[in-house]
Amino acid sequence: MRSLSALSIFLFSLFLFSCSPNNVKEDNSLKKYFDDYGVQGTFGLFDNGQGNFIIYNLSRYKDSAYLPASTFKIVNSLIGLQTGKIVNEKMMIKWDGVTRFLPNGDTAKEWNKDLTMEEAFKTSAAHYYQEVARRIGKDTMQRWLDTLSYGTKKITTHIDSFWLDNSLKIKADEQLGLVKKLYFNQLPFTKTTQDVVRKLMVQESNANYILAYKTGYGFKENGKALTWMVGWVEENKHPHFFVLNMEGDKSKNLVSIRKNVLKDILKQLGYLEGKM
Repeated sequence: MRSLSALSIFLFSLFLFSCSPNNVKEDNSLKKYFDDYGVQGTFGLFDNGQGNFIIYNLSRYKDSAYLPASTFKIVNSLIGLQTGKIVNEKMMIKWDGVTRFLPNGDTAKEWNKDLTMEEAFKTSAAHYYQEVARRIGKDTMQRWLDTLSYGTKKITTHIDSFWLDNSLKIKADEQLGLVKKLYFNQLPFTKTTQDVVRKLMVQESNANYILAYKTGYGFKENGKALTWMVGWVEENKHPHFFVLNMEGDKSKNLVSIRKNVLKDILKQLGYLEGKM
């Protein structure tokens, strides 16, 4: 277990609860899920009801920052809606005619067409949100990054790619803190704006659980692929917030690996059965 001062700084950064190292459990049994696929990463889960953290790879979780990739669509959506650049989740932006491809090389049929915000968020279509960012503008975007204290905050490259090119970076604990505040309408946006984005994050909903998340996929400066899943699992109306961050060789299918790892971890921890 890390020192009290280090953990206090880490927990304070999340603004989640009073700082106590007793609330953090490092679970190295989760390492096997990363090892099985030959990837490195970290996982954190916060039980909101009990105020407890379960974390694998604590140093990566609290100390290392990475490009947010498409997880930035959470913030881009909030800012777009708040400023009126996105009217609502049904607002359509015309396809620019550029054929885009998935990480595995397949044609991205779901992206290569006119899209609503809802469709762009669900399919993680970058070009829609690049246009939204251009409409928001650099000055306004910067003011919101400062207000949210989002990651490293700086826009040092282009307004339509700074979250994709490793110029803006964010830590896993900051990602988890953001989605927790979104869930409870604690971000500096209107309730309506937060409601829209929160609903868009729901990926699975059944009698046992609600699983909500946003994914991200990009490449580090060294060429390795990096992926995220940030969100919450809700059972019996009790939310539990999580962040999964992993990296591996770009030849690996991290898009499918990340979901397998997330669900394997959640099942080991007792989730997805409606008993939490």
